[in-house]
Amino acid sequence: MPQAAELPGEPGIRDRIRQDIIRGELAPGAKITEAALAARYGSSRVPVREALRTLAAEGFVESRPYAGSRVARLDPGEAGDLFDVREAVESATARRAAERAARQAAAGIPDPDWWEARRRLGETLAAGDAAAAEGRLEVLPELNLGFHRGIAELAGSASLQALLAQLAGKIEWLYASDVGFRGRDSWSEHRPILAAVDAGGAVEAEARMRAHIQGSKQSFLSRFAA
Repeated sequence: MPQAAELPGEPGIRDRIRQDIIRGELAPGAKITEAALAARYGSSRVPVREALRTLAAEGFVESRPYAGSRVARLDPGEAGDLFDVREAVESATARRAAERAARQAAAGIPDPDWWEARRRLGETLAAGDAAAAEGRLEVLPELNLGFHRGIAELAGSASLQALLAQLAGKIEWLYASDVGFRGRDSWSEHRPILAAVDAGGAVEAEARMRAHIQGSKQSFLSRFAA
């Protein structure tokens, strides 16, 4: 049976190309063409063309007139800026999540939405712990993003969640590029962050998240310096 054509702008092809870039299956600097990607994903060229436009706007693809498209390289300067933005946004989410936990404890009335988000976050942490212990580092980038999104969900701020969603793809890409160097250490820092949130320790949760992101930034940029 012939495959149904994807509509222009449909997220499937875009997300698949993005994930292959994040995983390194489409290597930084590699030339990519609409025809080759259409064949790779069993699609027509129209949705691939739309996907490449979006991915170029997101910074995953570089497209130049008459030169075609290439997978973007992770620029250390831009990465440093991204880590700085992450530090500001995510330290705020950790603080807000802990404050929400503290208010809940003081009122003595459980918030069903908070606890459901907390349950899912616990499952993400358990999955990451198992993957790190078994050496399945390739699954940690997606789980890492799930952890940080989970903290934002606990914060209960639509604005902070929206900001994190805008950064999500680049966060996963940076983590994936560094997972072989700092993957296990970075993952192990998540539980103390969540413990501070659970305890309602806003100052500690914010400080631990800030240190966590600063450590990732230092690890990533030190490889370029070397």
